[in-house]
Amino acid sequence: MEPSYLLSESECLLLLNPYEYRRLIGRLLYLTHTRSDISFAVHKLSHFISNPREPHMTTTLHVLRYLKGCPGLGLFFSHDNQIVIKSFSDLDWGTCIDSRRSITGYFVFMGNSLISWKSKKQSTVSRSSSEVKYKALASLVCELQWLQYLCHDLHTNIY
Repeated sequence: MEPSYLLSESECLLLLNPYEYRRLIGRLLYLTHTRSDISFAVHKLSHFISNPREPHMTTTLHVLRYLKGCPGLGLFFSHDNQIVIKSFSDLDWGTCIDSRRSITGYFVFMGNSLISWKSKKQSTVSRSSSEVKYKALASLVCELQWLQYLCHDLHTNIY
């Protein structure tokens, strides 16, 4: 899914059979546990599960065609001698057309393996991009602190 492609709750006609859309989104949500490459698109599409419209279903079918075209992609966990944690955080300020709320997310790698990721629409409307950056980084720091405690409990040194 193109990151700049904006979907809305009020564009076009409602689907005649929303059950099919909901079923597809449920299956795609389950698939995101091993296919992190579709997490962004499925996250966006799951916002419209209560009132799906034709562009939402078209985009969902596009995601299915992508999955059919590249079945070998997925998570890869490599064996490294040294445990190095790398993390990245990003935000999209006021991107939701309907609610004007921001979306934040992060990725955490251990070595070259992706071990944790999250994308979430903020519960309130932020007044500035600095406020959204602070919320995104605070969420990432909480995740890193939890991983640090976990590694300490497992008697593992992290760098």
